[in-house]
Amino acid sequence: MPGLVDTHAHLDELEGLGSAVEQAKRAGVTAIISMGQDLASNIKTFKLASAYPSFVYPAIGLHPWSLGNMVPSVLEENIAFIRDNLQGTVALGEVGLDYDKRVLKGAGKDLQKDVLKRLLKLAVELDRPVSFHSRYAWKDSLQIVTESGVRRLVFHWYTGFSSTLTGLIECGYYISATPAAEYHDEHRRAIREAPIERLLLETDCPVHYGREEKYRSKPSDIQRSLKAVSAIKGISPDELSRIARENTTRLFGI
Repeated sequence: MPGLVDTHAHLDELEGLGSAVEQAKRAGVTAIISMGQDLASNIKTFKLASAYPSFVYPAIGLHPWSLGNMVPSVLEENIAFIRDNLQGTVALGEVGLDYDKRVLKGAGKDLQKDVLKRLLKLAVELDRPVSFHSRYAWKDSLQIVTESGVRRLVFHWYTGFSSTLTGLIECGYYISATPAAEYHDEHRRAIREAPIERLLLETDCPVHYGREEKYRSKPSDIQRSLKAVSAIKGISPDELSRIARENTTRLFGI
């Protein structure tokens, strides 16, 4: 089976990282893209990539969750770090829009959109792909990314509307599948509708998954994503692994 790539993980939040990395390797993982979401996690992400060369690849970003109550000087410091260091990454991420009411209390739509446009401009200028977060904001997200001129982008853990999915596929973008593909109806529907040539695999670890029995995910749980998508798309895990790896290389260059 071709090597699996966890295309979206938060290794800076993972407990017992060393053992988790070894477990991932035993599960067939050959690379992990670790996402940053604010200045502290971006810095740590670079350190993790240095600690696991040619296995952990850094992406740096500013998550909409991190914007809540962020004073202007700290916001500018975060953006400046991304501007100065983005060239040394495989992607801008995690960035995006989140219209959940709990997030909007601290970071309104206008602020989120303004920050996102600034970050996407950097991705265009430095020719970096983007790992994109969207929750309850799919229409606005697609409009902003298409207007930005970003050519390479993945809507990670996509659960949005079919109409938006059609639009993002027409733009040449990707979606990624998490272990939630085992049970989440909207996520499964999106995977079913998306062309297999536009699918990536991820864990978003250490997110908790499961309905009846919850578990805290690790990179090795990419096997859950693989098996769930394999069943949904009706192809073998080996074939899916090969296609997903090709898609990952095409998008992120690894």
